[in-house]
Amino acid sequence: MYQNLEECIVDLEAHGHLVRIKEEVDPYLEMAAIQRRTYQEGGPAILFENVKGSRYPAVANLFGSIERSKFMFRKNWDKVEQIIALRDDPMKAIKNPLKNLGNGFSALAALPMRKPGLNGSQLEEIEISDIPFIHSWPDDGGAFITLPQVYSEDPDKPGMMNANVGMYRVQLNGNEYEQNKEVGLHYQIQRGIGVHQTKAANKGEPLKVSIFVGGPPAHTLSAVMPLPEGLSEMLFAGLLAGRRFRYGYVDGYCVSHDADFVITGDLYPDDTKPEGPFGDHLGYYSLTHEFPVLKVHKVYARKGAIYPFTVVGRPPQEDTSFGALIHELTGDAVTQELPGVKEVHAIDAAGVHPLLFAIGSERYTPYQEVKQPTELLTIANRILGFGQLSLAKYLFLTAEQDEPVSTHDEEVFLQYILKRIDLKRDLHFQTNTTIDTLDYSGTGLNSGSKVVFAAYGDVKRELCTAVPEALLDAKAIKRADLIIPGVIAIETKAFKDYAQVRKEMTTLTNALAKEGGLENCPLIILCDDSEFVSKSWQNFLWTTFTRSNPSHDMYGVNSFTANKHWGCDNVIIDARIKGHHAPPLVEDEDVEQRINRFFEAGGVLSKEQ
Repeated sequence: MYQNLEECIVDLEAHGHLVRIKEEVDPYLEMAAIQRRTYQEGGPAILFENVKGSRYPAVANLFGSIERSKFMFRKNWDKVEQIIALRDDPMKAIKNPLKNLGNGFSALAALPMRKPGLNGSQLEEIEISDIPFIHSWPDDGGAFITLPQVYSEDPDKPGMMNANVGMYRVQLNGNEYEQNKEVGLHYQIQRGIGVHQTKAANKGEPLKVSIFVGGPPAHTLSAVMPLPEGLSEMLFAGLLAGRRFRYGYVDGYCVSHDADFVITGDLYPDDTKPEGPFGDHLGYYSLTHEFPVLKVHKVYARKGAIYPFTVVGRPPQEDTSFGALIHELTGDAVTQELPGVKEVHAIDAAGVHPLLFAIGSERYTPYQEVKQPTELLTIANRILGFGQLSLAKYLFLTAEQDEPVSTHDEEVFLQYILKRIDLKRDLHFQTNTTIDTLDYSGTGLNSGSKVVFAAYGDVKRELCTAVPEALLDAKAIKRADLIIPGVIAIETKAFKDYAQVRKEMTTLTNALAKEGGLENCPLIILCDDSEFVSKSWQNFLWTTFTRSNPSHDMYGVNSFTANKHWGCDNVIIDARIKGHHAPPLVEDEDVEQRINRFFEAGGVLSKEQ
């Protein structure tokens, strides 16, 4: 549909989906702040025509709503949905061959097109420092590319169709990077580029990497799509764009002829430098750690290039809309891969990876009336062993019985589980395992624990709709607030260390056990500010599941360990801030004041426009 990003911008503007900011805007904090506020207000895409310190304009909030995203892909959306569904269920083609005949031709027509070198690409060589250096949060370590398409090929099976394209953030300056010669490449566990770099390292060779920025929006989306095994990102990009991905090789590096910017370079074995901090999608800074450093070979820009960017932070942000778009496009692709799984929902407000809600099935003993999770426990292991779902810390899992339930009706779903769960039997831990690289609640980088709350059977309790007297009367509790039925926030003194907390929790849980009256209160959240946590569902999710490590931060009233199984009467999750946690993201108040002019009456982003 679009040959390049510029055509997309013209189309969006013609249909009222984009506004231009003509005055000079500072890429240090101001542009990011404008994007964040525009997204929160449901505003349009923004073209910054005059970026301070760069000759290139920049565009933001392209994917700021699912409606705008679907508008950009309107001509090929249905066709791509059909092809993905066909890939997940090949029997559809056999059952209805005439209907699906066109899908094969569409896929063939979308195959990447190789051309010699830079032939006809309109790319010119530039420096890294020519790119807009957009600095999103006050304590970020530098400027980052936030919408990159990072391309690498399998050293054992080179070529476009075996390549990996991922969206891994790229640090352009700061720290110890040599300006214009080095950039930082942050990729997390479970990423395809890691497999490629490992193979290259085993051969004693550097891995050639190309970073594409911009091009048709389909190319950006392809970098974050969880595609079925065997479906190339570049083929998908061609399908969604309705136009073949055009590329060539220069000095052995793949170069996209459609991108607005291309950075080529090498990752050498064991060559790392400090990368970060970076304000990330959990709502905190990911701190400075050693990550691969890309030795820059050459940098290119398309004539008339436009630099696309986004800003991440505590959800919801633009990547929330990305996630919704991906879910709508792929449908039940994940459940096709996981037998017995009917729904999996990664909770955006909790930072996506920390918390999963899921619905499975109970089919093991149809000749018996099942009263406890059985098949669900097998399904839990499938979920926690699958792709990026394996990074989750908390999994709440059930199966439908007499009434329908949806993981997307989040408050109702959690209450459904809390009414049925046997906390003495249905909690299952995995300790000393992997969690999200960006999650600092664990015991180290990538290290933490997991817990499964699996519930099935009859309703065991009604849920409290007010704070129980036992929590109001406890001496150690400063304040208690109802979050939702069955879930209470309690505020105590600040976290000191785990040795002290264990003593405090023993005293508190013994007192609550003696007092009684908590039968209808299965989940208690220990926090620094119970008013904040109980103010909204989003506050509860964000605080609870980004600030706790199950193995270290879960306690219980009348807790016990029997044959290495832990259970209790009431779960207490300690969601207070701890010393090893990363700092939360806080906006710069002066910057927020400066950008008001764009949103006030008469401003280009005013709602009155």
